[in-house]
Amino acid sequence: MAKKAPKKTSKTENFSLKLLGNKINKPSKILETFPNVDKGRPYLVELATEEFTCLCPITGQPDFAKITIRYIPAEKIVESKSLKFYLWSFRNEGGFHEHMVNVILNDLVEAMQPVWCEVEGVFNARGGIAIKVNAQYGKKEE
Repeated sequence: MAKKAPKKTSKTENFSLKLLGNKINKPSKILETFPNVDKGRPYLVELATEEFTCLCPITGQPDFAKITIRYIPAEKIVESKSLKFYLWSFRNEGGFHEHMVNVILNDLVEAMQPVWCEVEGVFNARGGIAIKVNAQYGKKEE
């Protein structure tokens, strides 16, 4: 008996993603999304990187952090390659840690309109003090 080809989970021709599958390799402020085809139940998405960098707005020295993004999608899901380039775009920007985390949260909320979203930034110690910032949007369903 011949095996059937695996069933495709969704059609991609309607997603209009510009970064995924292209040879673009540079920072970008574009957060691309695609439709959430599993809207029947709430579920949690978690994305993390330990390679986030930005600059101190006063000294210009680099700051390094682990950024963790958790969200419950509504209609849209953030595409991970565009998120990588988006986070990379902060590399040469100055900003206090608290502000950077809130900017990321605001941009994600604008792009996805999630049910709930949390951005956590754990910044490496500089001057003997480490900073952890947690910003949230919406209401997390139990």
